[in-house]
Amino acid sequence: QVQLAESGGGSAQSGGSLRLSCANSGVIYSRMCLAWFRQTPGEDLQGVASTDTDGTAIYSESAQGRFIVSVDNAANMLYLQVNSLKPEDTSMYYCAAVNGACFYYTYRAQLLPSTFSYWGQGTQVSVSS
Repeated sequence: QVQLAESGGGSAQSGGSLRLSCANSGVIYSRMCLAWFRQTPGEDLQGVASTDTDGTAIYSESAQGRFIVSVDNAANMLYLQVNSLKPEDTSMYYCAAVNGACFYYTYRAQLLPSTFSYWGQGTQVSVSS
């Protein structure tokens, strides 16, 4: 099975940056959709960004222009560079994966959490104003 683990979260001030990492220590598939979600207590999971293993990336409206998702297939690593942080970015960030291209797991530019098969435990990002 795919086994995911996030790291790199922490505290930052408004306007600051962090780099989140997600390591896959399990099975490696030739084509996967790799994504970042976030969740604030009491709120639904929100898609942040996704990338196919070929590097094709899409972003939520809130992430666009500020966040960068990237994948290092050789190292089995997924990254999310979060820049220009805002207090509303405070959340638990999860990486997730599913076999196949991201095209199949997106509807009207929204990632569908229920379609992702593998999840990490999350890493907390806290942004102060």
